[in-house]
Formats: sequence, structure tokens, C-alpha cells
Amino acid sequence: MIPIDTYKYTPSTEECRAIFVASCIETAAKATGMTPEAMYQRMVRINLISDYILPCYNVLHAESRQHITEDILRTIEIWEKKKGVTL
Repeated sequence: MIPIDTYKYTPSTEECRAIFVASCIETAAKATGMTPEAMYQRMVRINLISDYILPCYNVLHAESRQHITEDILRTIEIWEKKKGVTL
């Protein structure tokens, strides 16, 4: 039998970023009572993932989950208003 620790896997930087984006979507969705799919569409509509979450990954991922969620929800509201997007 092969020891379990030989199966260690370290995700790539891209995988870590994708995991982070997914967790941002899920926690923001949960905080607002939306489905993750609906939250994803809301973020995509204002380019939040490509223009904010990914470029700010190094700073954001060092914050607490609660702070990240609050920050993302505030940013969504601001960007939607700026772009004239309504739900």
C-alpha cells in the first residue's frame, strides 16, 4: 500500500485563482440569498471577476472571508450603479 502523503497535490497559481473566484461567488451569493449561478451572471455583467477580483487577487485573498464578501458586495453595488445595470 502506498502512503497517503505521496498523493499530495499543489494547485497551480491559475487553479488557486479559480478556486478563489469560485469561493467569492459562492459567499457573495449566500450573503444575498442568490444562487451561485445568478451571482456569477451578475458579476460577469459588470466584469467584476476580470476587472477586480483577479487583478486584486494578491490583496483580496489575504483578507478575511467576511471582509472579502463585504468588499465584493459593495463593489458590485457601486459598479452596477456606474454602469446603469439593474437586477
